[in-house]
Amino acid sequence: MFKFGKKKKEVSHDTSLYAPLQGEIIELEKVADPVFSSKMMGEGYAVEPTDETIVSPVAGTVIMVQGHAVGIKRFDGLEVLIHLGIDTVSLNGKPFKLKVKEGDILNGGDVIGKADWSQVKAANLPKTTMILITNSADLLDMEKFSVIYKNARVAENIGNAVTK
Repeated sequence: MFKFGKKKKEVSHDTSLYAPLQGEIIELEKVADPVFSSKMMGEGYAVEPTDETIVSPVAGTVIMVQGHAVGIKRFDGLEVLIHLGIDTVSLNGKPFKLKVKEGDILNGGDVIGKADWSQVKAANLPKTTMILITNSADLLDMEKFSVIYKNARVAENIGNAVTK
């Protein structure tokens, strides 16, 4: 009948890709783990981070939060996974302070947490962070997928991903 309070935030129809961390944006093929470099988990890109702030690489709805990973579903159905570091699942989320929960609606570049990379380094694990489109085989139009590989500022627009 009456709607009080805040207007419900809607998912933006943004097809841009953003740098989830400050650092060097690299091709997945250069990642030191074959699960990611072979694109077994989907198309995407990676970051060699130089700062602790983590932001959403896309606009969408949070569909999964684990200690070392966040899944986001875009308006067009693309499912994007941010995987913080390599083999960091063994750290049980301790280096990562994620401030999002399932159902949160994000804009690309919204802050989702912080990383304590010193804990990852102390565990002798790489801090390379992967951004994977897990359903890319079904939905991603590869001709309209682009990433600019460079040193990027956190939340900088670095590419585009469009569905088929």
